[in-house]
Amino acid sequence: ASSFSHKNEIAKVGYYQVLLHDYNVNVELTSSARVGFHKYTFPKNKSAQIILDLEHRDRLLSYEIEVVDSITIQGLRYSDEWARNQKVHFYMQFSEPFENIMFNNENTKAGIVFGKLKTPLSIKVGISAVSKQGAEKNLVAEIPHWDFEKVKTSNQDSWSKALSKIQVEDDSEINKEIFYTALYHSLLAPNLYVDVDSSYNGMDLKQHKANDEHYTIFSLWDTFRATHPLFTIIEQKKTNEFIRTLLRQFQDGGRLPIWELAANYTNCMIGYHAIPVIVDAYIKGIRNYDVDLAL
Repeated sequence: ASSFSHKNEIAKVGYYQVLLHDYNVNVELTSSARVGFHKYTFPKNKSAQIILDLEHRDRLLSYEIEVVDSITIQGLRYSDEWARNQKVHFYMQFSEPFENIMFNNENTKAGIVFGKLKTPLSIKVGISAVSKQGAEKNLVAEIPHWDFEKVKTSNQDSWSKALSKIQVEDDSEINKEIFYTALYHSLLAPNLYVDVDSSYNGMDLKQHKANDEHYTIFSLWDTFRATHPLFTIIEQKKTNEFIRTLLRQFQDGGRLPIWELAANYTNCMIGYHAIPVIVDAYIKGIRNYDVDLAL
């Protein structure tokens, strides 16, 4: 852990930066759709080190950290909290070879040592709910290079396109900042949940093929009132994709989700709010899905 100050922190759409005061390490983060891109600038007279911590957050069900070569680590992390079995596979590459790697007794944490570096350390992390191979394919397909600024710019361009679907005019910059921050928050979920090869985890927690965009995090008890109706106005293509996802979740798991997370029926909250989401879209003429199946 390290102390930090908001004076040395930048939080923007598609980019985050913070200086870790205790170690004088500057952190920069961005991402593509399925791959995280980290950039760490260490003091030149100090050894560069990172910790991969699979224990962080919820209870581990299964885990693995496997060294592929001196610049590559892969593994998995299955956990139990809100989702009873949340599956994450990862494929991680470093811009510099590491000199040493150490594990705790349980092999749930890895300390990775790079020595003194003349340039920042970049790390790419592909993730997949399906497999380590899927995580690798996602990384290779989306970020085959080491150009952090290129990924950051692409990320921010995508967000700019999404946020510009509503254009607000106001003399107050603060009012506009509040509005677009709220719109940004509204667009954070559902999350993409399918690999570049069309593989996804179904509600039976088995591998399926979608040949379509597939999503997770349907907080329907919270979002059927206003968020999904907003999507019918500014995200009509994605609304069809969301509904096709809900129907696949019905086919794979036996019912429409109430509050779905990581291909798990969390069975929390009351009601059956996938239904008004579908009905609202249908009434508005958004019908690029199997209507008979929906009925």
